[in-house]
Amino acid sequence: MNKEAIDKILEKNPRLRGARHKLEAMQPGSYCIHRSWGFGQIKDYREDDNRLVIDFDEEDRKGHAMDPAFCIDKLDVLSENNILVQQFTNADHIKELIKSKPVDLVIVILNDKSDLAATGPEIERALAKLMGPLKYKKWWTATKKLLAKDPRIATPSKKTEPYILRDEPLKPEEEILEEFFETKNSKKKILLAEKLYLLSGNVDEIKGELPRILEILTEAIQGAHRLSQADQLHGVWVRNDLGRYLHEDVETLQPTSRSIIEAAENLSLLSKELPSTYHKRFLDLITRTYPEDWQTVAIDLLKNSSGKFTNETIAFLVDRECSDLLKRILTQWLGEQALKGPIIHWILKNRASRKYSELLEELMQPRLLSATLYAIDYEALHMTSSRRIPLADLLSDDSGLIAELLKEAKAETAKDLAQTLMLNQGFEELTKKSLMARFIKCFPDIQTLLEGNNQKNKEEESLIVSQESFDMHKHEYEELIGVKIPENKEAISIAREHGDLKENSEYKMARQDQDILLARKAQIEADLSRATISDFKDAATDIVSVGSVVELVEGSTGEKHRYAILGAWDSNPERSILSYKTPLGQSLLGKGAGESVTTKIDNVEEEWAIKSIVRWVDQA
Repeated sequence: MNKEAIDKILEKNPRLRGARHKLEAMQPGSYCIHRSWGFGQIKDYREDDNRLVIDFDEEDRKGHAMDPAFCIDKLDVLSENNILVQQFTNADHIKELIKSKPVDLVIVILNDKSDLAATGPEIERALAKLMGPLKYKKWWTATKKLLAKDPRIATPSKKTEPYILRDEPLKPEEEILEEFFETKNSKKKILLAEKLYLLSGNVDEIKGELPRILEILTEAIQGAHRLSQADQLHGVWVRNDLGRYLHEDVETLQPTSRSIIEAAENLSLLSKELPSTYHKRFLDLITRTYPEDWQTVAIDLLKNSSGKFTNETIAFLVDRECSDLLKRILTQWLGEQALKGPIIHWILKNRASRKYSELLEELMQPRLLSATLYAIDYEALHMTSSRRIPLADLLSDDSGLIAELLKEAKAETAKDLAQTLMLNQGFEELTKKSLMARFIKCFPDIQTLLEGNNQKNKEEESLIVSQESFDMHKHEYEELIGVKIPENKEAISIAREHGDLKENSEYKMARQDQDILLARKAQIEADLSRATISDFKDAATDIVSVGSVVELVEGSTGEKHRYAILGAWDSNPERSILSYKTPLGQSLLGKGAGESVTTKIDNVEEEWAIKSIVRWVDQA
């Protein structure tokens, strides 16, 4: 377009005056990208009808005519340096960069930016258009590691910061060193020193600074009160790794890794806070710190472990020929109902692996399914977010797992487990139905039992309860799950250590307590599943219903009584509140003023005359 054509467009569309530079760039021969139609080249401008003629990549959009004023917000004209233009004009060169010189390809992208800088997402968008939305991801993951070592590019420390093409190349070690000496944050110093170690292929570049680095790092580890013991241990290991380049006897540098372990009050908490890349090193340190008792310490760590540390600890024990010990401990924990979710998850995932199948074979039994369902229920109860439960997903996704765990089960055991599943809070209803189908496939009779339970549930009316009483029941359930049952398990475990179980009264009492606690848990679960919360605002005024306040006259004495008929769990005779499930409450429901009812309690009949009915909510 020439100046006159642009002036005409702006005269007709004054709102576009701020975009004159974009119109001026829309010249024949220029390459462009449209938000919907992709890459193209402007071939011509038809002044007679004010249309750009553009060849887009797709064959049916060659010679496509567009009004510049209409497409100005959707069409960007690309510079000659743009990576997509270069792919079109010099395809072989770009292919070579993708294949052999990935950093140079990123430099091409940065060179096209006015400030020679682009964020990670901006680069990814360019790569997605260049290579496709799937192919570029693996390429970009590998290239980012190369960018960190290239002196021509400054890499960001945060995702929101840009990659910058430097005016003059700067070795990454020099950049990290500069930041290391400037920062006052001890944890950041450790992370920067770790970066230096990861670039140790060029350690000669910083060898002259190593004594100073080690001195500053040691001071940071010793003097920072905000560092956790895990941070300190991480810092010691980084310092030691760098110190070995000076041929230092790093085990004599204070503090030592062993001194931090010995001072730790909670090794399990320390292990959880360590970066996962140091888990194996941590376990190796345990063997050197506790040469006589390391197996016991490792087993204690395993009991409360999670995620990658669970995997690493088990592999560590197996590699050190502790498979028999591990098998015995896992069997013991299963028997004591002490297996926690992360270990159960590991067992189920690795049950068929060549390395662990023999170790886990005897654990694949109905009791493990029971432990699995309990762990899922426990986690669901204590979740504070909507995240998924890995163990529940594993049980759902592995179609053969339930059948494998039920292989040696008796019909009654399978039925109990099926009922436990139906009460489990860790599954959605559709998932429960899918899992129940797997139970029925193994034990067809469960279908009949479930139908019987469903019929029983239909016959049982739902329980109408107040929000307050519902919350009290839920609190009791949470205390059972979170405090009393775990405490009971611990009591059973301690009692086992007192000797022969036949003569062990502490063990018998703990087991009796367990039966009571589990029975109460099952009862509350059943009650909560039937509960319907009400604010009693729907109570009738002409007949007695849940939420009514009734004035009665006792037939034998003529004495007047006033009772509120409320939810199933709301009875409080001292406050003249009766549950609608009480004999008197049941007799009154559906009756109107002027009618009489008769109750029979302990073989004593009593007649009650209804004088008046009002709503509870109107009396508040």
